[in-house]
Amino acid sequence: MDCKRAASLLEAYLDNELDRADARELESHVDGCTECRAELTRLGELRAALRDRSLHYGAPSALRERIAATAAAAIDAPAGVAPARRPRPPASSWLRLAAACVLAFGAGGVSVYLWNRGTDDAAASRVASDLFAAHWRALAAASPVDVVSSDRHTVKPWFAGKVAQAPLVRDFAEQGFALVGGRIDYAGAQRVPVLVYRHGRHLIDVFVLPAPAAAALPASIDREGYAASTLRLGDQPAVIVSDMDAHESAAFAKLLTETP
Repeated sequence: MDCKRAASLLEAYLDNELDRADARELESHVDGCTECRAELTRLGELRAALRDRSLHYGAPSALRERIAATAAAAIDAPAGVAPARRPRPPASSWLRLAAACVLAFGAGGVSVYLWNRGTDDAAASRVASDLFAAHWRALAAASPVDVVSSDRHTVKPWFAGKVAQAPLVRDFAEQGFALVGGRIDYAGAQRVPVLVYRHGRHLIDVFVLPAPAAAALPASIDREGYAASTLRLGDQPAVIVSDMDAHESAAFAKLLTETP
């Protein structure tokens, strides 16, 4: 893949619109191309900046007052008659106007609260979508790993230099959860290490995430028969993604979180 084709796929990649083959080809190119990696990072930062709460514009108080006054005048006017300007509304109108103002400001506060909550929910949904999409791409790939090994002394050093902090790596083959290897994937524009395990016919991905990305996620998410659950892997936040049942997932999570 050349830089021209990679550039045309970056936004689709961030939106999880690429199939597994194109995504892996792009990831391989980005890993070795400084310019495309910088562009992917720039696009990811731009998307994050556009979600910044500080960009939310609150209506000025003068506009709220005009809207409240218009609403109060409409309440006072007879049906079918446009409200006329009056120099001094009666006391009842002032009461209605005050009530309208209270409602307007109350609605504004509720709107800000809901918008902020919606922003957090949207961020969590995007991270979750990235993780599920990455897991599904791995299932469809010829190999779900970049380094094939059940030896933690091989897998952990492989991550060195590829991510800021190599994850804690352990094998649980004796307990029925065998380490298959590891790979590098992306959550948005961020490179994240993924530990890959196998339990029977189930492939398990353990995504080790930066703290800000993990903080947005709830304890568990279910999508299309697959589940994502958050936990701590050593001193790092992580997410298990698989199609195991709740009992199997809990048993595996317990192994991961136990002190070595």
